[in-house]
Amino acid sequence: MASLPLTPATPLSVDARGWGWRHAGRADWAVRELDLRVEPGERVLLLGASGAGKSTLVQALAGVLGGDEEGESAGELLIGGGVAAQARGRVGLVLQDPDSQVVLARVGDDVAFGCENMGVPREETWVRVEQALQAVGLPLPLRHPTSGLSGGQKQRLALAGVIAMRPGLLLLDEPTANLDPEGVIEVRDAVARVLEATGSTLVVVEHRVDVWWPLVDRVVVLSPGGGVLADGAPEHVLRREGAALAASGVWVPGHLPQHPNRERRPGEPLLHAENLTIGRASALQSGLALSVRAGECLAITGPNGTGKTTLGLTLGGLLPALVGRVTADGLAGGLGTDPLRWKSRQLVTRIGSVFQDPEHQFVSGTVAGELAVGARAIGLSAEESARRIDPLLERLRLGHLTAANPFTLSGGEKRRLSVATVLVTRPPLLVLDEPTFGQDARTWAELVAFLAELLDEGSSVVAVTHDAYLVDALADTELRMSRAGHLLESRVPR
Repeated sequence: MASLPLTPATPLSVDARGWGWRHAGRADWAVRELDLRVEPGERVLLLGASGAGKSTLVQALAGVLGGDEEGESAGELLIGGGVAAQARGRVGLVLQDPDSQVVLARVGDDVAFGCENMGVPREETWVRVEQALQAVGLPLPLRHPTSGLSGGQKQRLALAGVIAMRPGLLLLDEPTANLDPEGVIEVRDAVARVLEATGSTLVVVEHRVDVWWPLVDRVVVLSPGGGVLADGAPEHVLRREGAALAASGVWVPGHLPQHPNRERRPGEPLLHAENLTIGRASALQSGLALSVRAGECLAITGPNGTGKTTLGLTLGGLLPALVGRVTADGLAGGLGTDPLRWKSRQLVTRIGSVFQDPEHQFVSGTVAGELAVGARAIGLSAEESARRIDPLLERLRLGHLTAANPFTLSGGEKRRLSVATVLVTRPPLLVLDEPTFGQDARTWAELVAFLAELLDEGSSVVAVTHDAYLVDALADTELRMSRAGHLLESRVPR
């Protein structure tokens, strides 16, 4: 592929004037009374506690928030001086989940998709495709299958598809939340190259700021109560006001949450796997051997694409092994020892699984209804259901959202709700896929402290995670997976 320079964009401004948004059926506003001006070409890191409205603002700027039937707005939200909802095509959005943004089976077609929808002439489209792929550091053949990309490559592919449309405003909503450390740097560096070449305005939402700090020239912190909590140069906002921001939930370097004290040591084995081969159509890992003991936290770590999620589903009795099997003698309670053969009602009281994408396990129209699903499944009375659900709502900061549609929650709130749904049935083993993604510093600390208490009470946790802080805080054992199939099990000193 010949070297092609990326065409500069026309950077756009952002103006919020008393702007707010309230989702349909919600009493509280997701964002309210927001006054904000972003100059053309500025690079803004948008911070705030979980539920402060960061994703809502970004979705509104991207024109994907919905119409009057989805909620109500107040004030004005302008892009380049015009109504934000009419700026589609001039605004590019990259989301959290790499897989959700892949549209077509081949790399070139996927990048060309947006341009084709905009009516860009064919010859011009393919010039833009090649420019975009080079700019994000993904010089692959145009026919390369998208299914063969890693998580970091998929995010760079999504970025290429966005910049091929030459947006004047680039919006990134936690684009590295589900990536391994290598993928995080890949995406950050790709964004840096794009901004250098195009001059586009940038608004990036992120909880942990250390990755993006060198790339931005301004930090804006939204207040959960409405408006802006802090605004200014990164040096000023993060260093001079770091302690106050950390107390409000912002992840600030040098002000990280304290780890909980663990009291109990792991006990008898609950679950065991020997010579396990995992995969779906083909094998991802083979020769796996592991055990999970009562009161133990096993962290499964490693790069994207190595089979961590597949292993979690297999251990949780939701996916068959290709070779070998999982045995759960310590959980069976008179049943057969293979969790895969248990009925759903038997499984949920023994192993609770939280999926990587919270929305994949939501089945109800309200938060309260979502939490009631598990209670009904195991036949709890209304009184016992309330005794279990009410403390979870309070502990996980969901009490004010019982009537809300789960799909309208923030990313962090969705994750906490998905954890709460499996805790209702009180299973002794939890299999949690990225349990801390989307959490601010405060909700992260509260969730980790809650899990530590469950561990000390004898429950076990298998955590599939890229979160090194979580591993340091909770893990008794770390199983590190690699693309080459090599495994390294290590005990985490306490």
